[in-house]
Amino acid sequence: MADFVAAIDQGTTSTRCMIFDHGGAEVGRHQLEHEQILPKAGWVEHNPVEIWERTAAVIMSALNNTNLSATDLAGLGITNQRETTLVWNRKTGRPYYNAIVWQDTRTDRIASALDRDGRGDVIRRKAGLPPATYFSGGKLQWILENVDGVRRDAENGDALFGTPDSWVLWNLTGGTRGGVHVTDVTNASRTMLMNLETLDWDDELLEFFGVPRQMLPQIRPSSCPQPYGTTRQDGPVAGEVPLTGILGDQQAAMVGQVCLDAGEAKNTYGTGNFLLLNTGEKIVRSDNGLLTTLCYQFGDAKPVYALEGSIAVTGSAVQWLRDQLGIISGAAQSESLARQVDDNGGVYFVPAFSGLFAPYWRSDARGAIVGLSRYNTNAHLARATLEAICYQSRDVVDAMEADSGVHMEVLKVDGGITANDLCMQIQADVLGVDVVKPVVAETTALGAAYAAGLATGFWENTDDLRANWQEGKRWTPQWSEEQREFAYAGWRKAVQRTLDWVDVE
Repeated sequence: MADFVAAIDQGTTSTRCMIFDHGGAEVGRHQLEHEQILPKAGWVEHNPVEIWERTAAVIMSALNNTNLSATDLAGLGITNQRETTLVWNRKTGRPYYNAIVWQDTRTDRIASALDRDGRGDVIRRKAGLPPATYFSGGKLQWILENVDGVRRDAENGDALFGTPDSWVLWNLTGGTRGGVHVTDVTNASRTMLMNLETLDWDDELLEFFGVPRQMLPQIRPSSCPQPYGTTRQDGPVAGEVPLTGILGDQQAAMVGQVCLDAGEAKNTYGTGNFLLLNTGEKIVRSDNGLLTTLCYQFGDAKPVYALEGSIAVTGSAVQWLRDQLGIISGAAQSESLARQVDDNGGVYFVPAFSGLFAPYWRSDARGAIVGLSRYNTNAHLARATLEAICYQSRDVVDAMEADSGVHMEVLKVDGGITANDLCMQIQADVLGVDVVKPVVAETTALGAAYAAGLATGFWENTDDLRANWQEGKRWTPQWSEEQREFAYAGWRKAVQRTLDWVDVE
């Protein structure tokens, strides 16, 4: 029997392939960044061809670096940036347009129009999502309305829509030579087009966005004993490996953190922050600005749902300090610079570059740095940037507790910023609960590997996954309750200063 499972993690800023053993330990990886295309203010795009080329390259490099081949892999899983929207031609394999990234805000008029005429309430009820620029449906509508030939080809069955999981899998399984066009329930649940109860595309929702059904991928479970397809001998894997797992990145992190029981929660710190709470087989509707979403579906079992708080800009705020302001040379320097001061010096930074996501959902908001005086330095701004990551998570935790009635006792964390000790200590202080990181912090790729390996029998059941989880580090709150509430009140005041900045029709 093969000894390893591989996972492709197609993220917002990079793509990587990671290989895991039965204990969930990493045995190899390769990672490559791709270009962030910013044609206009608020527009964010990726080149789909570059994404596929980088995917092929990281798979080949990860296998070569570990001296492994297709025969060593029991299965291959895919996880991905979820709402990013691609449309390509079935016959030529060519994209009609760049991928429109989840952060892109060009569809704000589409989203606000949905809420004005009552369609927004139908979307909330059926799809569990508020009309927002974040989700795929509006982006797909924009492509259909603005890119020549797409609507004609979509109606003819030649134009295919997908999130990056579908694009990568279509290419891995042959592309124009019989590529498989599928997605899983978690990615489909981020489109505003899927009905949470039926787990199928909803005709009424498709009509809202003018989307022809024939351009949509088939929706399958997240872990699939009947493979979606197999890799091709002449592809980057150089052999036939079953593709048996697909999970949107945040749902993959839930599985990687083994948050498999109702009431368990995790927070992933990446380009944005994504805090999910497992609600079991129950669909919990949010009254506090959270999303109701699919958590996962394993094989023929009933689907498991989650409440999610999606925060657009957290790790990318640190990138902004590096790339746009030039006050740090790398992400790690944000910690050493912030440690030069004991507090934020009265400075709050609300990085609402793409509006505010959960729990506010305000596309009219824009970023603001407030509370500045001559006393403040770049160290205060670095500290305020780390604090912004943590305060935005507090906003979501409070909403989650209000919706679910469950008080969070501990927060499991993963993602790149968990390497920043100061940021994680601030997170514990701001929340007033322990923050815990596992030994394997790259839980997104691990979750995709778990989904693929469960389907093939590489892991017998979820008990095997729980046995793999080990605590790596814990941060305990040090602030008093009075400190915590005073600091958070300043944050809430700062958020108000960002609102009503952009006129949204």
